Amino acid sequence: MEFTHKVCRTAVVAISCAGTSTLFSILDALASVGRDWEMLHGVQPKPPVFEAALLTLDGEPYFDVNGRLITPDGRLKDFGQPDLVIIPDLHFAPDRQPPEAFDKLIPWLLQAHSDGAMMASVCSGALLLAATGLLNGLDATSHWSFCDVIARRFPEVRMQRARILIPAGEGHRIVTAGGASAWGDLVLYLVGRIAGLEEARRIAKVYLLQPHSEGQLHYASLLAGAQHEDGLVAEAQMWAAENYAMASPVAAMAQRSGLSERSLLRRFRKATGHTPVDYIQTLRIEEAKQMLETTDMPIEDIADEVGYSETSSFRNAFRRHVGMPASTYRKKRLSLIPLLSSEPDA
Repeated sequence: MEFTHKVCRTAVVAISCAGTSTLFSILDALASVGRDWEMLHGVQPKPPVFEAALLTLDGEPYFDVNGRLITPDGRLKDFGQPDLVIIPDLHFAPDRQPPEAFDKLIPWLLQAHSDGAMMASVCSGALLLAATGLLNGLDATSHWSFCDVIARRFPEVRMQRARILIPAGEGHRIVTAGGASAWGDLVLYLVGRIAGLEEARRIAKVYLLQPHSEGQLHYASLLAGAQHEDGLVAEAQMWAAENYAMASPVAAMAQRSGLSERSLLRRFRKATGHTPVDYIQTLRIEEAKQMLETTDMPIEDIADEVGYSETSSFRNAFRRHVGMPASTYRKKRLSLIPLLSSEPDA
């Protein structure tokens, strides 16, 4: 497929907490379209498809979260109207207030979108996109540790914790991607949409990119983002962490708290966003994930160990929480560390 479109002017937005590896991976991959595949095959490169620039509010060099000096290409306000804006992952604790730069970036982002730009975010960058209001009433995704935070702060955004990539809005002009490594999914989508599917396939081959078609639930820590100030509920959570495998743990938790189960449910849900039953099940599944990753214990024994009397109930709960069967999860997690599966040569 030959390129017939105009060059896509792309603003990759950075602030000091932006993920540097994601920034430059995106810039490198976009610059490769029409060039690197051709170079590897000894044919004439095509004209550039993306005119991508790393831009900040002031255009000045800055130190990233790892103390490395980063020099942007210029200022956002000097770039002119972009066709595409990409917000990378942002490194800050989910329960903390966003960086002050958010307030200065939001007007520029809103104007760029109003003037026709497609908006995209990677990982926690969805929090900045949500703060603009552009995600209101839309499905969106982010890194699993930020999804609940975004949902609480911006209840009009329909967060989809399991999804890796979500195009949304009129004309699909807003695209959110999950964890930091989902930059690859986002780039392949954007290249396919703007330059054609054949170019997306070529970039996937050049960069060895494999879409996360199974979603992101199996990477997630199910207990992330549970910050609150209710001391009684926090004490109940601490007790549950040690006793989740016992029979009827919610009744025991309520008895220890001095509340009825109904009262505990209301208070627990207000503090954590989850019911006590859901929380116990989350603890059990999280422990089961650890056991699947680190032991060869049969799945039936793991189910019993974490508190399920019926293996079928465990399997159903695991698939619901993690997005895949326990047996598949074990294979996938072990495949991440193949070099540890054998002893080194003597």
